[in-house]
Amino acid sequence: MTVAEKIAAFLAAPLFAVAGASNDPDKFGYRCFAALKNTGRKVHPLNPRATEIAGQPAYPSLATVPGQVVALSIVTPPAITERVVEEAIASGVRFLWMQPGAESEAAIARAEQAGVLVIARGPCMLVELAQPH
Repeated sequence: MTVAEKIAAFLAAPLFAVAGASNDPDKFGYRCFAALKNTGRKVHPLNPRATEIAGQPAYPSLATVPGQVVALSIVTPPAITERVVEEAIASGVRFLWMQPGAESEAAIARAEQAGVLVIARGPCMLVELAQPH
């Protein structure tokens, strides 16, 4: 599957979450969450230290999100990404998009070994959502 096909499959998911979502508009976690939300997608912010992000309830973990998250954007430091990937596998997430700077080779390998489709090593969701699809 090409990167473009992976991106199309990710963006076609019915329910999204953003791990590392933030209330700081200058942070990529906020910008990724807002970009998905602003394109009309159903998306939940994940942040264990926030109760609300951009006026929407925030969740401490995937297990606490209502509904089945199908696609997860990860905007966390690599060490946290590895924990998020384990949670994503356990929660049945089908697509992971590790934003630039969030990647960990161990996390990528673990997710792919578990059969999760992974986008990593380059493509940025903010750039892709700015493109006409």
